Parts: sequence; C-alpha cells; structure tokens
Amino acid sequence: MMNERRVVILSHLLLLVFLFVLAAGCTNPAEQGRNPGKNVSGAGEKVEVYHFHATRQCYSCIVLGEYAEETVTTYFAPEMQSGKVVFGHVNVDLPDNKALVELYGPTGSSLWIGVYDKDGFHKEQNMKVWYKLGDKNEYMTYLKEVIEKRLAGDFS
Repeated sequence: MMNERRVVILSHLLLLVFLFVLAAGCTNPAEQGRNPGKNVSGAGEKVEVYHFHATRQCYSCIVLGEYAEETVTTYFAPEMQSGKVVFGHVNVDLPDNKALVELYGPTGSSLWIGVYDKDGFHKEQNMKVWYKLGDKNEYMTYLKEVIEKRLAGDFS
C-alpha cells in the first residue's frame, strides 16, 4: 500500500515536471535580433511576418499564428498582393524551411518580423503579442501598428 502511494505521487510529480517543461518550451524567448530604437531613414521595401512553430503546437501557439494571419490579411491585403508584405506559417521541423529558420533563428513558437530596406535586412522577434492573446482586437490593433511602423521604416 505504501509503495503504491509513493509510485502514484512520484508519477504525478513527473507529469507536472513534464508539463512545465513542455509549456516553457512553447514560449522560450529567443534573442531579439533587432536594434532597439534604430530608426531607418526611408520606408521598408518589404516586410515579412512569420509565425514559426513546431509540428505539434499548443493552443496558444496556434492562436498566435491565427491572429497574426488575420491581422495581415485584413489590414494589408493590397501590400500582400504587391509583395510588399509577406505572411507565412513556418514549421521549423520541415527541411524545406531550413533556410528561413536559419535566417530568423527562432528557438520556439514565435512571431518574427523582418524588414528589408536600403540598409539591408533587419529582424525582430515580437514578444508582446503573447501578452495580447486574451484580447483579439487588442492583438490585431497592436500588430497592425507595428507593421505600419516597419513599413514606414520606424523601428521604435
């Protein structure tokens, strides 16, 4: 009886540790990869918005990508048609996405924005979107404003 109880307690503890590690890996922040406060003179020639994810995703990771896609397709349809704005869901586990994963360097499920301008390529991981998942309108308004700034060459 006592050994069975220890086994049950131990298995519950292991399960909790496993779930904690799994959840932590889902939102592991990567190096920002941007120059904070840098203002680029001139507009961005092209802005890429990528939702990087693994084959298996948690609910929050899926919502992060769905809201990002809806934001871009709702507010930037003309820019998408012209190629000035690009959006994509990128599975980091697929070999076909290796070059894009190496360019951006995501370490987990994340939203990255890349800007091409006269000075080259600038990338940033946007962590603030994670804190806005509970309010779709707030998320979309925030991301729309960030993309508009990047299109204008503003990295603030």
